[in-house]
Amino acid sequence: MSAPVSAEEERERRGWVFYDWANQVFQTSVITVFLSLYLTGVAEADARARGRSCTGDSALVDCDVSLLGFDVAAGSVFGYLISLATVLQVLVLPITGAIADRTQDKRRMLGASAFLGSVATAALALVAGTDWQLGFVLFLVANTAYGVSIVVYYSYLPELAGPDGRDALSARGWAFGYLGGGLALVLHLAIYLGRDLVGLSESDAVRICFLTAGLWWAAFTLVPLRRLRRHQPPQGTERGAAVLTAGFRQLAATLRHARSVPLTLAFLGSYLVFADGISTVAQIAGLYGERELLLPREVLIVTILIVQFVAFAGAVVHGRLAARFGAKRTILGSLVAWTAVVTGAYFVAAGQQLQFYAVALGIGLVLGGTLALTRSLFSQMVPPGREAEYFALYEVGEKGTSWLGPLVFAAVADATGSFRPAIVSLIAFFVVGGAALAAVPVGRAIRAAGNEEPAVL
Repeated sequence: MSAPVSAEEERERRGWVFYDWANQVFQTSVITVFLSLYLTGVAEADARARGRSCTGDSALVDCDVSLLGFDVAAGSVFGYLISLATVLQVLVLPITGAIADRTQDKRRMLGASAFLGSVATAALALVAGTDWQLGFVLFLVANTAYGVSIVVYYSYLPELAGPDGRDALSARGWAFGYLGGGLALVLHLAIYLGRDLVGLSESDAVRICFLTAGLWWAAFTLVPLRRLRRHQPPQGTERGAAVLTAGFRQLAATLRHARSVPLTLAFLGSYLVFADGISTVAQIAGLYGERELLLPREVLIVTILIVQFVAFAGAVVHGRLAARFGAKRTILGSLVAWTAVVTGAYFVAAGQQLQFYAVALGIGLVLGGTLALTRSLFSQMVPPGREAEYFALYEVGEKGTSWLGPLVFAAVADATGSFRPAIVSLIAFFVVGGAALAAVPVGRAIRAAGNEEPAVL
């Protein structure tokens, strides 16, 4: 059983959970819904201003803009942006994780990165006309800052809950994150869809959404910053520029140390496989619904809302199941459910909105819970004092392998001429990842990392 929690400890846990609520608006409203189409439109406006043709089905071919000295299709700008943003995170997150563990100044690092990301997000409201380059740079700043804040945020989890309470706390965080992201998206859709009633242009409405997303992120970050505290002493006394040098030394030491915990790395490898399947399903669901099932965009927007709010309940349920059956068994059961959901998506008939909503319901039930329990189970296998560094590897690994699922999907679709076999091909990620996870002796991995096993695994 979990040890009793004092009022002060519970207050800190609630504060920690609020950062999931604060940052989810960036993933949901900014990245998933508004930024891709808006930035593409601004890039196309720039191409038109330069005398390029942006009409007809050949828009992506003929409508070119200059990116880092190269001519690229305006419609490809966001894809290049996401790729470059991922590369930046891969470069930045490991060293920031090392600095967080070295200095143990996690609260300040969380605040600095969150506020930098939120300011850059709010500043996207300045992107208008043909100035897509400003949006390009602001998103790189916001996304990198978001990644840094997530690494620091995750590293608090082992410090806030013991082995038996960690699954529930992680699940609570994911649940509130999806709830917050869903409520923020409702607000933003109300602004966007009701723009004519208050005399706003489409561009003005989207830019207001960017501004309020940044304000949401910053405002709710104040809650964890007021409640989180330092739990471990600093590992060094460096100040100023010396912190960066010490961070690189710390990172090198951690990479050497990682070889001594191969089971932790084996678990991380299994996660990277099935997480790629999860992220790919989430990324291509809209494309599948629009192009293969011929559903209107309004249906896709409703689907996003369904997933957000159902994921709240799904994460809570996963936390309770983990308390009874253990995190590993619950994750494995969730991967079976993912396989069933993807199989169901294959059989959805074109134009059948209710069937598509049912698939969205299934995705929502397993989406947040699977990732929440993976986060908490990985935290059990992290050596004490190296939490931020290992969660940096966790995030970097996920980003570094996230291209494989979309590649498989695209290759199968290209070979077969249909998205149906392409989406079924993603089942392989859940089967292979689940088999790899099943083979990891998590109890031994937890002990090898120097941690206490939870009562139920």
